[in-house]
Amino acid sequence: MLELSFLDSQYEKIIQGLQNRGYNNAKELVDKALSLNVNRKKLKKEFDSISTDLNETSKKIEELIKNKSDAKSFIEKTKELKESLKNVKNDLSNCENELKEALYCIPNVPSDKCPIGKNSDENKVVFCTDIPSVKFKVPHWELIKDFDIIDFNLGNTLTGAGFPVYKGKGAQLQRALINFFLDEGEKNGAKEFEVPILINTDSLYGTGQLPDKEGQMYFATGDFGLVPTAEVPLTNMYRNAIIKEEELPIKLTGYTPCFRREAGSWGAHVRGLNRLHQFDKVELVVLSKPEESYKILEEMRSYVEGLVQKLELPYRVLALCSGDIGFNSAFTYDIEVFSVGQDRWLESSSISNFLTYQANRLQLKYRTKDGELKLAHTLNGSALALPRIVAALLELNYDGEKINIPKVLQPYTHFDCIEKK
Repeated sequence: MLELSFLDSQYEKIIQGLQNRGYNNAKELVDKALSLNVNRKKLKKEFDSISTDLNETSKKIEELIKNKSDAKSFIEKTKELKESLKNVKNDLSNCENELKEALYCIPNVPSDKCPIGKNSDENKVVFCTDIPSVKFKVPHWELIKDFDIIDFNLGNTLTGAGFPVYKGKGAQLQRALINFFLDEGEKNGAKEFEVPILINTDSLYGTGQLPDKEGQMYFATGDFGLVPTAEVPLTNMYRNAIIKEEELPIKLTGYTPCFRREAGSWGAHVRGLNRLHQFDKVELVVLSKPEESYKILEEMRSYVEGLVQKLELPYRVLALCSGDIGFNSAFTYDIEVFSVGQDRWLESSSISNFLTYQANRLQLKYRTKDGELKLAHTLNGSALALPRIVAALLELNYDGEKINIPKVLQPYTHFDCIEKK
């Protein structure tokens, strides 16, 4: 969430930035938070004043009792002060909770680097490879049936729509991609973690999935949600942490299945692997010093592009406009691979710089060499999400008889092609 000092000092810039996101109620959101903060300060001052009076009165009672003098009036005053303190403490707690909820509803401010636009139509293409000419243009949902490698009907029987079952070489291809991405992450300096896929609500609030994306979440009994991305547990490992400056940047990677309720139910854009309720993804999270975060963002972009290049897939890079970036993000690159069977681009990775937005929620700080405590910057990127990568791989490498496996994956799959049974 945005820092209160930032809201106060950069009021006009924040209002404009939120309006660029499409928030017509930007002034109302910011004014509510600032008003609650004024009230919080007033109640805190009142609480401190009553606490001081109570301490002084208590000391006076001790003196009077020690001197065997009448302390009745002071004892009555103590009772009144305690009752007043209780009421103010309750009001202060309620005000602090309201303030936190108000801040949770304010998205991050788009960076000056972020193109201004209303929606995805105004995203900026910053790089694009040539689109290959192929003889066979078959969509992956036909190929997976012909080659019997992914079964949506069986998934529907077991769970429901959007939960595919991977079979035989389809399952092996999934495992190969996950291991390849994790190995590449380690080579890139990231430490691998295996994390829980049940996440408590504190963690979901910490990285900004709640309250913004509550409608897209799957919730289990108790205080748990199913992980929407490994970004949540990986980043929350540093909640309330104080890191030494010399430890930054910190690179983390991990694989999880991801669960999202956003999958649609109509049209070619949501057919097959295009949108799922459960999918596999390897995530890259970086914690950095503020002055280095945009340099690191470019390094992350280059790294993810390298993964796509090694898979020999055509791709393009978009700088998302202000109306299309995620709630927590100040700047985002999307990397899209080209689907030759569908003749369209498929998003396969988002790489975002959150600046201090998540760190402020998490109270994730680092101590400078001079002893000063500062909020870190957090970044994350899909490296990579599997479904659309698999879709593009199958379609691009179909030669009319078999599906060839990219050379970089063959040491992981232990086969060079998928043949019809």
